[in-house]
Amino acid sequence: MEKYQNKSYNGLSFDALKQFLDAKVKQYNTNEFIESDPIQIPHLFSKKEDIEISAFLTATIAWGNRKSIIQNAKRLMQRMDNAPYDFICSHQSNDLNVFEGFVHRTFNAHDAVQFIKSLKHIYTTYGGMESVFSKYAEKTALQNAIHHFKNHFFEIEHLKRTEKHISDPLKNSAAKRINMFLRWMVRPSNSGVDFGIWKDLNTAQLSCPLDVHSGNVARKLGLLKRHQNDAKAVKELDKNLREFDKTDPVKYDFALFGLGVFEKF
Repeated sequence: MEKYQNKSYNGLSFDALKQFLDAKVKQYNTNEFIESDPIQIPHLFSKKEDIEISAFLTATIAWGNRKSIIQNAKRLMQRMDNAPYDFICSHQSNDLNVFEGFVHRTFNAHDAVQFIKSLKHIYTTYGGMESVFSKYAEKTALQNAIHHFKNHFFEIEHLKRTEKHISDPLKNSAAKRINMFLRWMVRPSNSGVDFGIWKDLNTAQLSCPLDVHSGNVARKLGLLKRHQNDAKAVKELDKNLREFDKTDPVKYDFALFGLGVFEKF
């Protein structure tokens, strides 16, 4: 960290910015964060598979109004009798009729049905989502693993339209929602927000879930110069955040998101 001491970020010294960001992480990485965030959905469950499946489906529809995201994620869980893992593993074709009429923005009933089928494929063929991501994980990145997960997810017969609901960083997508899901699964549960239930991966491999809010704050703080919120911007932001904490850089997602959404920084 010493080699960064002389750097400055839009007028702030390295030490000053780190102190500021660390304080904001401490402020927002608390149980109170859950109350207004979609992460509250997987917190309804205790079984590992139920947590990760509900988290994955919630993250998949996590764009737009946050109240709407939470309401529709709850509806998805209710349609699976609030037992997502059992539903995915044991459903029959006619059980999938429960998704008729479901819609969240461009994610509709056909997409929901495809996700159920593809998730069953992931669990029965590969032993679950964690196994797939772990297989392709790199030492300090999961972008390649996301790419391969998407390939396996859609290697069964599927609707072409549904592919758009899982982003691919290797096609220059920021993949905000799946990076957020990975943060939920991998970061320790010390503060009660994230879950830390995926033990085969570690926080040093995570990338910041880059969206409009975190991107704008990162630029104002001098942590990001690239104008587009894409995979190249994620790589740039990751590099800078690792200067502040190379073992858990994505903890600063709380700071960037909190500053952007709650403080209109």
